[in-house]
Amino acid sequence: MPLLIAPDESYQSSWLEGSAEFGGARRDGGGAEDWPLEELRDAGSFRRFVDALVADALPESPRKPGHVPCTYLWIVEGDTFLGSLAIRHELNDFLLNEGGHIGYSVRPSARRRGHAASALAHALPIARELGIPRVLLTCDVSNVGSRATIEKNDGAYEDTRNGKRRYWIDIA
Repeated sequence: MPLLIAPDESYQSSWLEGSAEFGGARRDGGGAEDWPLEELRDAGSFRRFVDALVADALPESPRKPGHVPCTYLWIVEGDTFLGSLAIRHELNDFLLNEGGHIGYSVRPSARRRGHAASALAHALPIARELGIPRVLLTCDVSNVGSRATIEKNDGAYEDTRNGKRRYWIDIA
């Protein structure tokens, strides 16, 4: 049964395999945008990457302008990395309109097995513990799988902005 865990350097090999499956496509919730895949093949670089993901949850951690504190979690089953999920602790203008509180991605070889829906269900109590009473989720208008994941978790559709469907889940 898949679990949500804090990023862990022991998953380096499986994380690299899973990341390669995306073929350079953007992975929501992964936190690896500023880390070249080739660099993360080095154990020391991967350890710094994991440490940076974990530290990003702390309000005092340095971050790029426009970024908010974020709890990163990995979806794993046994020793296999299946995907990533990020809980953004607050909303800025971009997140309110397009990004939402929670973003996730599942590696292509593990899709269509309910991993995203299960991970989202397990992330909602964590969001509540972070003091988020109402979670905003978004997905591309064309992303039928993500739409189903959000709706399976009781997401209530609000509107569409800039090509993104916006849903709210009350968790208070």
